[in-house]
Amino acid sequence: MPNAAMTQDELKAQVGRAALDHVVRGEIVGVGTGSTVNKFIEALATIRDQIKGAVSSSEASTQRLKALGIPVFDSNEVDELAAYIDGADEIDGRGYMVKGGGAALTREKIVAAQSRRFVCIADASKRVEVLGRFPLPVEVIPMAARRVARQFAAEGGTATLRMKDGQPLVTDNGQHILDVTGLSIREPLAFESEVNQWPGVVTVGVFAHQKASLCLLATPEGVQTLRY
Repeated sequence: MPNAAMTQDELKAQVGRAALDHVVRGEIVGVGTGSTVNKFIEALATIRDQIKGAVSSSEASTQRLKALGIPVFDSNEVDELAAYIDGADEIDGRGYMVKGGGAALTREKIVAAQSRRFVCIADASKRVEVLGRFPLPVEVIPMAARRVARQFAAEGGTATLRMKDGQPLVTDNGQHILDVTGLSIREPLAFESEVNQWPGVVTVGVFAHQKASLCLLATPEGVQTLRY
């Protein structure tokens, strides 16, 4: 039944359960990071006996998976994953995404590249016409942060160092994050390729080369399946 009063949390739980249909039984599944993925992990625990385990994109997801009795494999122990399930901060009509709000973008991109299909799980608020409304996360080597920020300024963007508890946030990889506002990313493939070449950039949070194969979009009317 359509329910316009569904909370954001309920929408995330709904789409997390729907993602179970895209988990290949008997295989290892790629698992992303974030509040929507946390709902998927809870749902995944209900079929944990039907999968071999997971490859995780963050320490936080690894802890959640293990706490629910789901084996976690190192990505180097696995050649290829059938599916990678992860959220997005933004997704456009072609399946290109902005990711990294949870600071796990580098590992997310690694696991996505290892997977045959990227299944994006999101609520309708993440759907955009043009990427760039959400501040673009860019993981950088700390000594390059200021110079990379100047390069974004030349492109019309304003880069801010992400902070936590009064100190620069440190990623699982020991690096820092710049969040860039003021961008309108109309050519995500070209933009991702360009920024990835800047010295000191570890990963830019545009997922165009590792775009979504499909998106499960949670709406008050139910879960929509968008294919790209």
